[in-house]
Amino acid sequence: MFLPKKVSRFEEALLPHLDAAYNLARWLMRNDADAQDAVQDACVRALRFIGGLRGGDGRVWLLKIVRNTCYTRLSGARIRGTETEFDEEMHSCDAAATNPETLLMRSRDADSVNRALEQLPLEFREVIVMRELEGLSYKKIAEAVELPIGTVMSRLARARKRMHQALIASTHEDS
Repeated sequence: MFLPKKVSRFEEALLPHLDAAYNLARWLMRNDADAQDAVQDACVRALRFIGGLRGGDGRVWLLKIVRNTCYTRLSGARIRGTETEFDEEMHSCDAAATNPETLLMRSRDADSVNRALEQLPLEFREVIVMRELEGLSYKKIAEAVELPIGTVMSRLARARKRMHQALIASTHEDS
């Protein structure tokens, strides 16, 4: 049983970051249901060990737990379930205010970016998600993945280069 003080601290420090936790888990697990399970497991673990969060950044601390939970699940079970496509329409903003041609072009672009991101190796995908989708600084990413900042910068550069190449290749395929 968790003490009310622990629950209150968890709610204050970590609940605001559940969307970021899910986003990272979704890209690492490549499956909506597995990502939800990983975030749930990570939250239980975070609640249990909330005393370990000593004045640091709750977002980075939670993302680190989510990352470790995902890696444990991936290495232990070797999940090979069906992949769920990211629902771009559900996550886009102001879609009703644009014309159908613009929506189609955005959808194609988003699909291309999502495919390029999915093709990245896990160690590149995690840093690009943390940087580009979650807006974490290099320093905070380095803290979350427990790597030197130079390694994070190198992985980001390689991830961006691979995504760029994949996007160029998909543009040529569509032509």
